[in-house]
Parts: sequence; structure tokens; C-alpha cells
Amino acid sequence: MSAIKGVLTAMVTPFTESGTVDETAALRLAVHLLEHGSHGLVISGSTGEAPTLTDEEALVLLSAIRKEVGEDTLLICGTGTNYTQHSIELTKGAADAGADAALIVTPYYNKPNPAGIKAHFEAIAAAVPEMPIIAYNIPSRVVVNVPPELLAELAEIDNVVAVKQANNDELQPVEGMDLLAGNDDVFLRTLELGGAGGILVASHLVGPQMREIWDAAQAGDLDRAREIDASLRTLYAAMGVTTNPIPVKAALAMTGLIPTDAMRLPLVPADAEQRTTVRAALESVGLAPVKP
Repeated sequence: MSAIKGVLTAMVTPFTESGTVDETAALRLAVHLLEHGSHGLVISGSTGEAPTLTDEEALVLLSAIRKEVGEDTLLICGTGTNYTQHSIELTKGAADAGADAALIVTPYYNKPNPAGIKAHFEAIAAAVPEMPIIAYNIPSRVVVNVPPELLAELAEIDNVVAVKQANNDELQPVEGMDLLAGNDDVFLRTLELGGAGGILVASHLVGPQMREIWDAAQAGDLDRAREIDASLRTLYAAMGVTTNPIPVKAALAMTGLIPTDAMRLPLVPADAEQRTTVRAALESVGLAPVKP
């Protein structure tokens, strides 16, 4: 297994127009991402529309991608749900299907208190002790925030090894945990703080540039890293013009990297105004859309 660091792309799940998982397109995209800057991939995360994937779909896709990219590529699978036992079963399934690590989001909707959050992670970690776990803090989606002091408690669990921090206001190192950027716009700031990398969205489109940010930061050339980061800010913003992954799917379809930007309800494809924003952002980084 590769180390959990660098440019880790939270891969979209391509669907056909009829709504089935497009495995052929997914395999093609996975290879493209790894050839264009990504150190590893996250399958079935927020960007992969995990809430609308069945467990079987997620695990079949993970297994197919593992077979396609080989044993040495870092593959992380989103296995967190709002039911601890379900999360345990899905994490075990992901381990069997070839995942190197599990991304576990804070339970959503239930709104657990800090004791419940800690117990949730402890139970999953104890059930799958060989699986490295990345805690995923994204209060904008799950309502509950995991503050730094609670993250420090989670870090004491043996196989909770990192946090994907998607709360920009609390981006800071956590003792005993690797720090991963959860948003594109703080990827460089995470590296400046000594973080391990980021689980990213814009790397679908500008993977080589984001890899160069990583490489420059590792070499101590922060001026170069900041220069590249500044050039990507318009694209970062466009990826948030509406709910992720609507914009990135639109961009991938426009550039021909996936056949269609089909979504599963309740998400819908980008509207005309949103597509205009995405198209302008692509052009700002030198990507000419090949489709409307």
C-alpha cells in the first residue's frame, strides 16, 4: 500500500443515462487520474455519490478498480454511514474488495453527541483492526462538527490514522493524526501546516497542477506552490457553484473524460447558468470544453 498522502482524488461515479453505474467509464477515469497527478483515489465518497450507491455497487466498483490499477495503488473507500453496524459491515466488505483504508464520515442525521461519535469510531476500529481509518469531518453535510479536541481523542484509537478536514475554520494539526485537506481551496494551506495532502475534487481536471503544488511544497518551494494555487482559484470556486459533485461531473462531461454528467436523484445535472460558470473556469486553466 502507498502511504496516505499527496493528491488523493475523490473520484466521481459515472452513471449511464439510464442510471446504472458505468463501470467502463469509471475504470477509464481511474487510470486517467492516476496518470495525471493523483497519488491515489477515494471510491464511494461524497463526490462519488455514495448516498445513492448500494453497498454491492460500491464494492463491485472498488473491486473492479483494484483489478484495473493493480495492488500498489492507494485506494480508499468511503464506508461511513449513520448506523454503526452498517459501517462495520461495509468497512469489512471494502477490506475484502481491496481497499487500503476506509474513509469514515461523522454519522449524519442522527446528530450524535461527542460520546456517541467516539463510540462509533471505536466500534468500527475494533471490528476491523487491520484497516487504517480516516475520520471525515464535514459539518456542512452532516450538521455535527468534530472539534480539534474530539479529533485528538479519536487519534488515540490505534487505527484511526488521519482526518479529512472539511471545516476550513478548524484546519490545524492534530497530534497523532495525519491532516488531509477536505477542500481544494485549503490544499496548499494544509501542506504549509505540515499536512499529509488532500482528498480533492479539482484534481479530476487539474491533477498535474495540483501534483506540482504538492511536489513544490515537499521541495520547500512555497513561492512556486502559491503561484500555481493562485492560478487555480477560479476553478476551485466553480467546483462549488452548486452542490458537489454536480459541477465536477459537468466539467468532466464537457471535457470528454466521462460520457455524461448523469446524476442519481435527488441530485440533478448542472443548469445553464451553472454550466456557464464551469465552462469559464475550465477555460481559465486552459481546458477547452469539447462538449456543450
